[in-house]
Amino acid sequence: MDEGDIAGFFVAEKRGGFGLVWFILLFAAVGMVLISSLLLLDRRVPLSYVRVHVGMMLLPIAVALAGLIFANHHAVVGLWRSDMLGWFMALFILTLGWIIERFCLHYLHGDRAYRKYFTLLTFTVSAAALTWLGNDIRLLILFWGLPLLGLTQLTRLKKEWRPARMTAARMAAVFSLSWLALFVAGLWLWSATGHWRLSLALSSESIRHLEWWEKTGLNVLLVLAAIIPAGQWPFQRWLLESAVTPTPISAVMHAGLVNAGGLLLTRFSPLFNGDVSQMLLIVLASISVLIGTGISFVQVDYKRQLVASTMAQMGLMLIQCALGAYVAAVIHLVLHGLFKATLFLQSGSVVPHPNQTIRLSQRLSKTWRFAGAVGGLIVGVTFLLMSPEENAKWLSALILGWSLAFAWERLAAFENGRMTSLLVLAGAAFASGAVHGGLMMLLHKTVPPNSSISVATEATAVLMLAAGGLASIWLSTHRSSHVFARLYMWLVHMGEPRLKSMESHPRYLADYLQKEVVNG
Repeated sequence: MDEGDIAGFFVAEKRGGFGLVWFILLFAAVGMVLISSLLLLDRRVPLSYVRVHVGMMLLPIAVALAGLIFANHHAVVGLWRSDMLGWFMALFILTLGWIIERFCLHYLHGDRAYRKYFTLLTFTVSAAALTWLGNDIRLLILFWGLPLLGLTQLTRLKKEWRPARMTAARMAAVFSLSWLALFVAGLWLWSATGHWRLSLALSSESIRHLEWWEKTGLNVLLVLAAIIPAGQWPFQRWLLESAVTPTPISAVMHAGLVNAGGLLLTRFSPLFNGDVSQMLLIVLASISVLIGTGISFVQVDYKRQLVASTMAQMGLMLIQCALGAYVAAVIHLVLHGLFKATLFLQSGSVVPHPNQTIRLSQRLSKTWRFAGAVGGLIVGVTFLLMSPEENAKWLSALILGWSLAFAWERLAAFENGRMTSLLVLAGAAFASGAVHGGLMMLLHKTVPPNSSISVATEATAVLMLAAGGLASIWLSTHRSSHVFARLYMWLVHMGEPRLKSMESHPRYLADYLQKEVVNG
């Protein structure tokens, strides 16, 4: 431990004396809910206590909210750092965890592992929330692995079902690789700088003494650690197979844990300064966006559509990180987490009700298509003019314009309620812009942008995504072509799990019934 660590272990810096109180309160609240979750494993504790435990989850949420508002956001307290990003992510993750555990009260009721689900969920969410408040490389390595371990164990709870066992084994293998990459990067950074404290190891003076090959090697390891939990190509298979997990576990996974790669790169942002690792990240993430989008279009299973969508969205988030737009990446992962958690928890609503029909227009007029294209172009150009200083402005303009044009065409395809749908789209766009602006003001001082990104780096991402989009338009108008057929089948194959991870029906349920009959 270096002198800075020893001096700061028990005594906060002068500016952070009051910040120690908020850390003590947060650790106390998290400790209480963890102890409460362990009590659930005791069969003598009545099952009704689960509701009490879920109610206790509000304690750390309240402390995180108070820390976000009142704590000193420029303080270091021992091995921990009080800043806006850390408190905000703790509040976001804990709140999502509470919402999902509330959902589990009824959804998982009657499951044989009912109590274990709440224990592991509490452990996973608590570890993920504390990860980004750490200011020590060793703490970061530890807390990086704990949520991944918790997620693997949550998947293994259905160990009687072979697909769940196989998926958990694959997750354990790739997550171990991610943790090992961060472990090696952490040791390397400490060896090169002599500091365990993250703020000192990433200071401009420490980075100045690093050779170019050291920074490149560290960045490649960090990119590897980040893309695996995000389900990026070529490590996307575990994410696509994770559809076997119960819906609330999928919500936790897609709303909070797959986003961690963007936060990891944000914490290590001072290391990234336009080297080859950023180009590598852009290429891998762009490929992931195109593949994930394609799989989401050809899959008929709703959960697999959402999983493929997450793969694409995480690719966009990592491209933003590669272009130095870290605040935009954080906002992206927060909004994506809220949206994707809602989609998973409301996935039952996609099942059509009796006598419910949705009428789609067989032929969409050229006027509507043209209006959508013009509207997307106007939004993209407006963003470019209003955001001249923003990192990755060309990429953001492309995404905004294309998304609006695509959403316009999809909503306009409904014969009933077309105008209402378009008004809802306009309102959602306005609300999203307002939230984006508010979060930008909240976080812009905590996460400074990287201004060393070259024009060629951003152009690579824009051209790859634009080429993929134009190719998809051409293919959609040539569906009888040989190229379309081969691409379609390839995407279907990419989105399907391995044979070992599939069963025609959950056979373990039949085994349960047979055992019940025998015991009866």
